Formats: sequence, C-alpha cells, structure tokens
Amino acid sequence: MAEWKVSEVFGPDKLKINQWSEEDRPREKLGRLGAGALSSAELLAILIGSGSADENAVELMQKVLHGCGNSLKSLGRMTVDDLKRYKGIGEAKAITILAACELGKRRQQEGAAERLDLSSAQSIYEYLHPKMQDLPTEEAWILLLNHNFKLIGDAIRLSQGGLTETAVDVRLIVRHAIMNNATVVVLAHNHPSNNVRPSHNDDNITRQVGDALRLMRLHLADHLIITDGNYYSYQEHGKL
Repeated sequence: MAEWKVSEVFGPDKLKINQWSEEDRPREKLGRLGAGALSSAELLAILIGSGSADENAVELMQKVLHGCGNSLKSLGRMTVDDLKRYKGIGEAKAITILAACELGKRRQQEGAAERLDLSSAQSIYEYLHPKMQDLPTEEAWILLLNHNFKLIGDAIRLSQGGLTETAVDVRLIVRHAIMNNATVVVLAHNHPSNNVRPSHNDDNITRQVGDALRLMRLHLADHLIITDGNYYSYQEHGKL
C-alpha cells in the first residue's frame, strides 16, 4: 500500500489544526489562556471548525477578515452569499459567522441599556449607536423619558426611508409620548452617508417636533444625528 505524505494531501507545509502543537490550537489556547488571548481569526476558526483543502480554518478566516479590511463591523455587514464566495465557506458556516456577529452586537446593546440615565447627548449616542450603526437607509427613532431623563421602555423606530431622508410623523411621536406617560422625548436618525452635518430638512423636522411637543406640555430634549463613530446633537449646538 502506498504511503502518503502530509504534503501530498494538504499541500506543501499545510497541516490541519489538529496536527498543530497543542499550545497553538485555538480551542486549547482559549481553554488555557482565555478568549482574550486569541485573534479574531482564531475565534472565528473555532466557530467554523474547518477550512478548505487549501487552507486551515485560521488561514481561511484571516483571508475573510482581510477582505473586510480586518474590521469585524464590516464582517457583520456581509451577507450569506458574500461569505459563500470564499472557498471552504458554505451556507452553514456563513450563517454561523453572521450569528456570532449579531450576538456581539446584541451584547453591546445590553451593556448600553444598563445606562438608563440619558441626560446627555453622549449617553444617548452610546445607547442608540449599536442599534443604528449598520442601517443601510435612513431611519427615525425616538426615546421616551421621564422628567428625570430615565428611559421608559426601549427605543421606538418611527420610520424607514431612503439613502438621504426619512419621513417623521409628528402626531405619532406625540401619541407614543402620551400613551407611555413620558414627559421628555429624544428624536434621533442616522445618516448612512456618514456625514454628520444636519440638512435643512433635519432642521425643519426638529422645529416641527419641538413645537408640537411644547403644545402638549412635553419637552424635546435633543435631536441626534447618528453616524458610525460620531454624532450631531442639536442640544449641544444650541439649536433647540
């Protein structure tokens, strides 16, 4: 019977992860040193379990991350079909990767939700950013607060629009506030273009919402424009 060499099966110097030194294997390394000691590629390799005939799981995930600019945020924006373009990633592995990205996002949201005092633009941004960071089109959201600026319930999505604007129904904002016994409202929307500067339409909406809330003896605390990594606060700029 012919004797096969590793190099003939897996290519020159190609070893499966289970042929690595035990201290270098991602699973064993995590168990010994903790998850923080692993690279993103190593953590993702644990999830997908195996690579392709040409590269092991760590090398495959290094390639995928390189294609995303080594950004986990960009990885989370990929689709199943995007990931399946890589040799060695089928539908099951692609779904596993995206599920892990979504869990990471939800963990970030839970951490922000514990900070219920939303009395500053920075705290509002930290609460809303995980919910709005990957949205492909503009969306309008509101936060309902009591008189101590404590959050009532969760953020409410009002509307979804296009790439440059979204409609805001002022009557719907007032209705939500009254039905939830809120006295303070925060309006927020995202700019998919990542341009944080407000438009004339943004200014008009802010004025209309503020006027309507004042008529009902309610207070518009702020209007935030959310981008990936930055925000614009009407309150901080003295435009309320």
